[in-house]
Formats: sequence, structure tokens, C-alpha cells
Amino acid sequence: MFEPTTKDSTIQTKSKNCKWYSACPMKRFYEEGKLSKEWIELYCKGDWESCIRYEMEEKGEYHPDYMLPDGSIDKKLQKECKEIPMQ
Repeated sequence: MFEPTTKDSTIQTKSKNCKWYSACPMKRFYEEGKLSKEWIELYCKGDWESCIRYEMEEKGEYHPDYMLPDGSIDKKLQKECKEIPMQ
């Protein structure tokens, strides 16, 4: 499981989640145990305005489901996404 690195171990959460959280694959990966809680706290419930996924969604730009909030690509999630059959 990939975990974000932070310079400051204190994670500030906002009173409001990212508006894209309910539809974001990061939520699903977290609920399935494939993404650490720190990603959700740091970005989805924290500083979501610094999330690369959020920025791209706001601009209507494509971004793969396996791209993490910091813009990096998670190879394990990428492999998993390719193994999920289309419905």
C-alpha cells in the first residue's frame, strides 16, 4: 500500500470534503484497503485544493484512476485498473 510522505506529521482536516470525493476512485481504493488513510486525510478531507486530481477535474482534463492526489502514478493501482473488467 502506497503512503504519502509529509514534512509535517500533523494533518489538518477541513470541515468539508472535496466536492469530487464521492465520485473519486481514491475513495474506492481506500475503502477496498488499497490506499492508506493518510492520502484521504491529507487531500480529500484536508488540503484538497492542492490535489492534482482536483485541479485536473476542475479543468475538465483527463487523468487516470490510478493517478494519486500528488500527481504520481501508482503502478499497483494501474495494474489493478487494467484487471477490472469493463461493465
